[in-house]
Amino acid sequence: MKLLAIETAGEACSAALLIDGEITERCRVEPRGHSKLILLMVEELLADAGLPVSALDAVAFGRGPGSFTGVRIATGVIQGIAFAADLPVAPVSTLAALAQRGYREGGEERLLPAFDARMQEVYWGAYEIGDAGLVEAVALDQVADPATLAVPLGDSWCGLGRGWGSYGQQLETLLGSRLKRVMPELLCSAHDVALLGAARAAANDLVPAEMALPVYLRDKVAAKPGKR
Repeated sequence: MKLLAIETAGEACSAALLIDGEITERCRVEPRGHSKLILLMVEELLADAGLPVSALDAVAFGRGPGSFTGVRIATGVIQGIAFAADLPVAPVSTLAALAQRGYREGGEERLLPAFDARMQEVYWGAYEIGDAGLVEAVALDQVADPATLAVPLGDSWCGLGRGWGSYGQQLETLLGSRLKRVMPELLCSAHDVALLGAARAAANDLVPAEMALPVYLRDKVAAKPGKR
């Protein structure tokens, strides 16, 4: 399996190349530089590996939610690559990718990723680790007031992401003793988009380029790209 993954929905801009289970990544935290950085990262990864785009089996991207501009950048870049090389695409939830990183780096198995959605809301997900060591959703990704979120049952949950930095008090009050740990500094990474994208590819759960669409969770924003 040879898969290229990109992630620009958050503060970190990253690209990763998975070749037969081994992952190489480029990553920089530069929120206003994603559009300039991402194509350079892709070119560097492919050049270092000595691979043309045509040698890839699939591509993957962080489909959102996250920064509206960042999600659009990832969608546009991955569609361009997929159309040009006739490659299938694995869209990956950015909340799922953040949860996967929480397991990969912290060993946590019950994960509550959250991004600051502005307007006093958070993008929120709830995931557990399955038998394959990959995250599985236990609730739909959502955008909501942090004080009124639907919290899954059970104990030993780990909070991840900048949403916990912005709304930590409300979220910690909501979870109470069911909260085990908080990792508010953790950012989404193309490494984990690649892991989840490869799993989708192995399950033949891919889409053509024209179906590689962003997920904003806010309907009024999701409607805008169709007007172009």
